[in-house]
Amino acid sequence: MDAKDILGLPKTPFSSSQEKKSRPPKEPQRKPDGVSREVYALTGGVGMAPLMPTIEASHLKRRPAAEKEKASWQWLPFTSSARTDNLQLYHWVRVVNGAPPTDDYQFAKYNKKVEVLKYTDEEYEKYLIDPAWSREETDQLFELCERFDLRFIVIADRFPTARSVEDLKNRYYAASRSLLIHRAKSFDDVSTNPLVKDSYDVVHETERKRALLALLSQSKQQERKDAETLSEAKRIMEARAASKTVDEAGMPFSSDNAMVPVDGVSPLSSTHPPLTHPNTAANSSIPNSLRTLRVYLRTYALDQMVQAASASAGLRVIKRVDQTLQDLGVNLKPKVPTKAVCVEHLELRNEILTLLNLQKQLQNKEAEVSANRESSFTEAPTTPKRSNRDMDRPFVPDIAGFTGERAGKRDHKRKTTGRFLEAPPSPPQSKRPRKLKGSD
Repeated sequence: MDAKDILGLPKTPFSSSQEKKSRPPKEPQRKPDGVSREVYALTGGVGMAPLMPTIEASHLKRRPAAEKEKASWQWLPFTSSARTDNLQLYHWVRVVNGAPPTDDYQFAKYNKKVEVLKYTDEEYEKYLIDPAWSREETDQLFELCERFDLRFIVIADRFPTARSVEDLKNRYYAASRSLLIHRAKSFDDVSTNPLVKDSYDVVHETERKRALLALLSQSKQQERKDAETLSEAKRIMEARAASKTVDEAGMPFSSDNAMVPVDGVSPLSSTHPPLTHPNTAANSSIPNSLRTLRVYLRTYALDQMVQAASASAGLRVIKRVDQTLQDLGVNLKPKVPTKAVCVEHLELRNEILTLLNLQKQLQNKEAEVSANRESSFTEAPTTPKRSNRDMDRPFVPDIAGFTGERAGKRDHKRKTTGRFLEAPPSPPQSKRPRKLKGSD
């Protein structure tokens, strides 16, 4: 008995369509050469997912398919907004998808026009009359300036009368400046205008062109001679500067101009420290290493001069000077180290050193006065004051005798007071007390 008998199904076989179709046999895949069997089994030989991407790198860089533009070059007419005669010309144009460009000519934006002032008859009669120029020449000049955009070389070539370029420029700029000034409500409104701010100097321009023409027309021999003259003048100036520095370095400085160091002030000194003249202090503080140099930075020279000026002072004094400058709101190094600023800076430092000298002398004097005052209070009232003779008498040591005792000590023993002589002498320690007898 089988399942069909249990279910009551006929035992007829299934039709060929219902039978399970047999799978076609797989074609054996041949292992590529140069690849081991293990690697081939891991990379897809048995149906496993490959470890490396199977898409080629060139496929990843391809752009997505889009609508392709059809571009062509065509010979088409064009007009420019920079022209007023509507001239029509032709040029090659890139046409995309059959639609020609409708924009303005691309080089029309470079057509820049100069605004030339216009004047009326009344303005000309009031402000523009010049004996060297007539009304017709002035009108022609302004017309050509507007036509050729202030290209005065071309204007001088087209001008009907013989006028130089400098004369044309001078007339045009002078007339335009006068019109701007008289048309404005106030001078401040046009003070920043280039025509008003910088007036044309015809004399300077003529001299400049003459000098330039003379320079360009020189021969090689004249250029060589000028170079020799310049080198000789430079040598003479350097020699004079060197001799001047040597004379300044060898100039003796008086002791009145020397600064008294703060650490070197004597407590018993009663002289006041002399002040230093700024120019003398600036010249005397220049070290010899800078005098031999011809060119040096002023900031470097200022540092060297400050070090030379404060060389005799101690480190504490230099710190006090810097602290005083900071308290006064003065920079330790000037922001604009010109010659005048450096001289004033050195003068201020010298004055601060002088102030510190005076303060230290004042402290020493006050300490001396307080010490004398305390010594006068500590002395006894019955004690006679010593005279200057006793104070100035030198100390003479006592001369010892032959027995080793001092003479002064022996005299002191002889000249003792009477109360010591009246007292009974103490018994000698070496003798014993006498024993009493029976008769006593």
